[in-house]
Amino acid sequence: MDHFVPDIYQKSIYTIDYKKLKEKGIRCLIFDLNNTVAPESMPVPDKDLKDLFAYLETLKFKIILLSNAKKGRVEPFKEKLNVDAAFKSGKPWKKKYQRILELYHFQVHEVACIGDALITDILGANQMGFTSILVNPIGTKDILSSSFYRVLEKHILKILKKRGLFERGQYYE
Repeated sequence: MDHFVPDIYQKSIYTIDYKKLKEKGIRCLIFDLNNTVAPESMPVPDKDLKDLFAYLETLKFKIILLSNAKKGRVEPFKEKLNVDAAFKSGKPWKKKYQRILELYHFQVHEVACIGDALITDILGANQMGFTSILVNPIGTKDILSSSFYRVLEKHILKILKKRGLFERGQYYE
C-alpha cells in the first residue's frame, strides 16, 4: 500500500511550494492533465494556468504534461503552455517515465510528478522513485478509463486511512 502514499499532498497545483521543490533539487515537473491541470471541460489553458506555468519557467523547471488522454486533448495545452507533452502515456506503467529520463538526462531524484489520482499518477511516480505530489481533482468528470480507477481508488483510500497512512484533506509537504 505504500506505493499509493504521496510524498506531498496539496490542495491544488496552485498551493504547491515550487521554490521548496527547487531547493530540494527538483529540476523536472511532470504534470497530469485532466483534473490536475485542467478540468475535462476546459479545452484550452486559462490565464491562471498560463501564469503559473510562466512562473515555473522563471524557476527554470523542465515542464512535461504526461496524460493518458488522447492527442487532441493534450495538444492545445502543449502548444499554448509551450511545454513538452505525451498523450496516451499508459500511466502507471514505467515506459514513458523511463523515456523522459533518457530523453532529458534527469536523475530520478530530480523529477516530481503532480497528479490527482493515486492509481495512475502517484503509483506511477512512486514506482519510479520520483517525488510524488497528489492534488485534489479539480473536476468531477473523468475519461472512461479514469472512472474505473476512481472506483478502485475509493477502496485504496479506505485502507490507507484505516492504516493511518493517508487521509484526504490532511495536506502536507
